Amino acid sequence: MIRNILGAVIGSQIDRRDGRGGMKGAVLGYAAQRAITRMGAPGLVLAGGYGVYRMLKERRNRRV
Repeated sequence: MIRNILGAVIGSQIDRRDGRGGMKGAVLGYAAQRAITRMGAPGLVLAGGYGVYRMLKERRNRRV
C-alpha cells in the first residue's frame, strides 16, 4: 500500500513540474516506487528524507 502511495505522489510531482501531465508521470512514478521498495528500508528512508528536504527548500524559497 505504501508503495502505491509513493508512486502516486512521485507521479503527481513529475506531472506538476512538466505542466502537461499524462502518461510520463504515471510511468516514472511506477518505476520509481518499484526501485524504492526494492531497496527496502534504506530506500524508504532516503525517499522520505529527500521529500522532506524538497518541501523545506520550496517553503524557504517562497518566503524570500
